Amino acid sequence: MKTTSLLLFCLLALSAQAQESTITKEKWHWDRATRQDTTIGYAQVVKVDNVLYISGIVARDLSATGMTRLYKELEKTLSKFGAGFQNVVKENLYTTDLEAVKELNPVRKTFYKGDYPAATWVQIARLFTEDAKIEVELVAHLPK
Repeated sequence: MKTTSLLLFCLLALSAQAQESTITKEKWHWDRATRQDTTIGYAQVVKVDNVLYISGIVARDLSATGMTRLYKELEKTLSKFGAGFQNVVKENLYTTDLEAVKELNPVRKTFYKGDYPAATWVQIARLFTEDAKIEVELVAHLPK
């Protein structure tokens, strides 16, 4: 009897797991009705539960102006979900010139106001858009 009960319990647990295998995704893409870009095939933001996965925003010039514009676009994206940089837990930064980005870090830091996320910075040969010099993507958590 004990073995039968254990087997039944395991089967019920597996069944419950199978039923929960789908997730609900909320998407946003620069106010497009489709909520995603179907040409390239991505969404600017995918929200799952209370987590925002934000696609990279690019800048074509590595200057204080370019960096400010990039982070203001990220700020605009976060604000669509009632969030700000205080909600960001992970930042991935890709650039064609890491030394220039290091020089511009004070601009970036103003947006976080001392509450910095986990971060990864990587120098690469090029980005999707050939003339882009930097791309930043974020993961942010919203309060439950």
